[in-house]
Amino acid sequence: MFCVRGCLCGVPVKPCIVEHQQRPRCLKKAQIWLLSLLFLENLTVGLLAPKIRLVWSVCTMQTDALLLICVCVLGAAGRSVHQRGHIFENYSQTRPRRETQREGEGGHKSGSPILKRSPDVTKNYMTKSEQLLRVDDHDFTMRPGFGGPAIPVGVDVQVESLDTISEVDMDFTMTLYLRHYWKDERLSFPSNTNQSMTFDGRLVRKIWVPDMFFVHSKRSFIHDTTTDNVMLRVFPDGKVLYSLRVTVTAMCNMDLSRFPLDTQTCSLEIESYAYTEDDLMLYWKKGNDSLKTDEKISLSQFLIQKFHTTTKLAFYSSTGWYNRLYINFTLRRHIFFFLLQTYFPATLMVMLSWVSFWIDRRAVPARVPLGITTVLTMSTIITGVNASMPRVSYIKAVDIYLWVSFVFVFLSVIEYAAVNYLTTVQERKERKLRDRLPCTCGISHPTGLMHSSYSDVDVNTTGNYSMPEENGDKRERILVQLALADDRTGGQGKSHRSYASMWIDTHAIDKYSRVIFPGAYTLFNIIYWSIYS
Repeated sequence: MFCVRGCLCGVPVKPCIVEHQQRPRCLKKAQIWLLSLLFLENLTVGLLAPKIRLVWSVCTMQTDALLLICVCVLGAAGRSVHQRGHIFENYSQTRPRRETQREGEGGHKSGSPILKRSPDVTKNYMTKSEQLLRVDDHDFTMRPGFGGPAIPVGVDVQVESLDTISEVDMDFTMTLYLRHYWKDERLSFPSNTNQSMTFDGRLVRKIWVPDMFFVHSKRSFIHDTTTDNVMLRVFPDGKVLYSLRVTVTAMCNMDLSRFPLDTQTCSLEIESYAYTEDDLMLYWKKGNDSLKTDEKISLSQFLIQKFHTTTKLAFYSSTGWYNRLYINFTLRRHIFFFLLQTYFPATLMVMLSWVSFWIDRRAVPARVPLGITTVLTMSTIITGVNASMPRVSYIKAVDIYLWVSFVFVFLSVIEYAAVNYLTTVQERKERKLRDRLPCTCGISHPTGLMHSSYSDVDVNTTGNYSMPEENGDKRERILVQLALADDRTGGQGKSHRSYASMWIDTHAIDKYSRVIFPGAYTLFNIIYWSIYS
């Protein structure tokens, strides 16, 4: 039996004659080799060479049917393996691209109501912000445009709160949002939608930022709850916004000469620490509109009248000229608290000291404690006011009022001391005169003693000379005149001079004090409030 001519991988195979007796045996061998080749073709591509060698060994057999079947099977197997190799290679090359597209489109399924937006390279999560800004490619230890003109840095401020103002420490505490604006072309980046990128304080440590500080500040800090309150925003053209939240306690030179009827002007000064005006030009970004305040800002002791901004140059002999920004605010003190705590109590103490003018001068236990109490109370008020004030070397308005009030209270005590002393002296002289008078007991009208001096004495007074009258004033005058009746025979002018020199009406001092003290204190208040209010 002849078999057709075939080829195996381009190698021709000659026909062969197989004997009839050997055909079943060859067929069994062919079936065994065929099953073996089908099992091996599912392995890797590298097993193709062993298959070919096995087929060549089979072809050496002298059977016609086995050769034909082997040639056909091996030809189909070679084409199949070759096609599968190309498919696997193409699949491995295209798989990452397809999976990337599926991952990019996985967020929005078909039919989803969420609209798709065109992606922005600035929001690409596959690129780090430092790489996009090229932070590692530049030296940010130098300012932008180093060696050229001064870089302009705009500033605006939003005052969040004005916490405390202390007259003792001469300072104030303010919490504010401080924002800086400048342009650094080293931070420019490509963007399709011109959107900015916002960062926290971690990127601030890697780039250049203005070195601002507060002049005449005592304490200051950046808030760090829950993280550092620092914000950095970079625009595609290189413009930068740098904002931070700061609380600062700064010095305020106060003039307390009109305290508590005063008006104070304090200022917060901002300046660059290292860069002079040749390197950094500091300015208010929008003039007076660069300063914004919260409408809810209020102080218990002051009324905030206005905020305004100014710009000046500061000179240091060692380093040069610097731009300095000022935040000025004017405060007017509320007077009502001091009226209740200082002025009204002092006025009441002065008025209380006048009560002694209506008390009998002989009531020593009543008038003396009243005067001492008012003096001590005024001393306590003065001490309490000065304890909450700085030790300044000039006189304040409240000092003038309190010390004048203290003088009025002190004079009321001195007035009673003078009245009591003169009364004591008068009584001592009257006692001596009584010793010189003869006994007039039982005599209703001592005409013999009075002689012609009766006309010198008031009729109403002499008619009751022996009867005690109010305060004993008239009785005392009668006794003095009766004692001098005999002496007047020697000379009428001499007796009048003696009487005038010995008699002093101490009761009239209290009468005059009842008018002079209130009138003088009222005049003082009119002058005081017209000057300081």
